[in-house]
Amino acid sequence: MDTGNEPPVPAEPPGAGDGHADTAPRPRNNRNGRFEPSQATADRAAEAARLKAENPKLTYRQIAAAVGYHGPGEAWRAIERCRKAALETAGAQLIASEAALLDEQFVAAMEILDRQHLVVSHGRIVKDDAGTPLLDDGPRLAALREMRAIRESYRKLYGADAATKVEHSGGVTYELVGIQPEDVV
Repeated sequence: MDTGNEPPVPAEPPGAGDGHADTAPRPRNNRNGRFEPSQATADRAAEAARLKAENPKLTYRQIAAAVGYHGPGEAWRAIERCRKAALETAGAQLIASEAALLDEQFVAAMEILDRQHLVVSHGRIVKDDAGTPLLDDGPRLAALREMRAIRESYRKLYGADAATKVEHSGGVTYELVGIQPEDVV
């Protein structure tokens, strides 16, 4: 339904999408201002990467000719974009799986923290003079330490810790053993 409020749709230039760099749809920036290639550009880059993966001996000039790039530099840049995208995807998956494992560990430590632990000595529950079992804080403190370590792991995983600055001051003193100082040139 046309409400009259839609932005005008630009006419597609002749020959758009036929694989030639000068007539293919131009990549645009997305709403966040980041470069976002068109689907045709992404498909060509993926095809170039597939060709290189299937036959590593192909030159970038041969790949450029096969896919329709103007030169080997364009083919190389396209393949590099695909490599980086694959690494970013794999990295994100690894971070997600590590975070899930940390989540499970944190929940397990929290369950230990929430329980009441009794003091046991020689297989028997220790009680006070009134016959009330004594509570053991050791397991709760250990759970708190684990929770703190898990939080540190989260910060490292997501890069939230600030870089550590190391200062070095002072000089170096050399001691010559077995020779006379005036013999040193």
